[in-house]
Amino acid sequence: MLRHFDRLFHILLLVFSLVEGRKDTMDLNEARRVLGLVCIEIGKLENASSDPFSRPIIEAACQNAYHVVREILYHSSRAGLQSTDKNGHDIIQLAIINRSEKIYNLLYDIGERRNVYRTCKDSCGNNILHLAGKLAPSSVLNRRTGAALQLQRELQWFQEVEKFVFPSCTTQENIDKETPYKVFTREHKDLLKEGEQWMKTTAESCSITAALIVTIVFAAAITVPGGSNQEKGTPLFKSKVAFIIFAIADAISLFASSTALLVFLSILTTRFAEKDFLVSLPRRLFIGIFSLLLSTITMMVAFSATLFLVFCDNKPWMLAPICGLAFIPIAFFVSLQFPLMVDLLRSTYSSIFGAQRESTNLRILVNRILEKLGVWFAR
Repeated sequence: MLRHFDRLFHILLLVFSLVEGRKDTMDLNEARRVLGLVCIEIGKLENASSDPFSRPIIEAACQNAYHVVREILYHSSRAGLQSTDKNGHDIIQLAIINRSEKIYNLLYDIGERRNVYRTCKDSCGNNILHLAGKLAPSSVLNRRTGAALQLQRELQWFQEVEKFVFPSCTTQENIDKETPYKVFTREHKDLLKEGEQWMKTTAESCSITAALIVTIVFAAAITVPGGSNQEKGTPLFKSKVAFIIFAIADAISLFASSTALLVFLSILTTRFAEKDFLVSLPRRLFIGIFSLLLSTITMMVAFSATLFLVFCDNKPWMLAPICGLAFIPIAFFVSLQFPLMVDLLRSTYSSIFGAQRESTNLRILVNRILEKLGVWFAR
């Protein structure tokens, strides 16, 4: 009987992974209901040679199946928390190793036992800060866009666990005589180089684009469309609405592209230390890409206003083809860069830890909007 339940748990783990990937609420609720019934039936078993929940909860923790872990803890909290794998890792330690933030957040709901994890060690003498210093599995790293954001998420995990443990744990050594900081530096040495290269490549490409926009809009500001009055030196079209739109859009484009260029140059000249990838570099990259996007949009607005002033001879119907053609490069740029901007914003300013007890409704709503926008533009 117990073997059949074990197989059923494996099937449920697969179902949860498929349903959560599709984000289907109805199917997820059905899977939760079936899981609850299975846990109730297992709890009725008597004379079991070992705890029937031990193996399923360990496998669920390894596979980041949060709902399965939570349901098992609801029916058998003591046995679930004390279950370990062959290396002596329990579900919280496995959550740190496999970077499962939802399972890790269960720390805030387990009461006094939370203090045990502040000092616990595995068979190699690693405390949980040592485990956070190890490199995450490649399947977890690949969820992030680019090596820089991957390193940022690793730093966020290390910082979160560092806040949780006692200060003395930061200097403890494992059997290899390594502190958690040494473990993190050694494990993430290659990722740091990849993040630096990714950040430099992105900044170089964007800085070239920003420099071109600066050149174009500066030249457009000097050579006023339609020419100037030879006697007074004032633009001939200064009373036209289209000219006012051109002047405002061209000025915004010049200032935004100049800002983007300076921000990208500051990225290229930074030292690229580990902690720079936590907030400083992602924030600069977001500001630079946002400024570049703004300058591109306003440049196309200025160019469209110039076309209307010079060639359309006050024909309003010409606005439709001009705006349609101007929208094409803007749409391409937004569709390519907006998902990266969403990832930068969410990864830098939206915490994944303690979300179940600390997140406000506004933060949840903003995260959902950003997530849906990122998925929509990624299509």
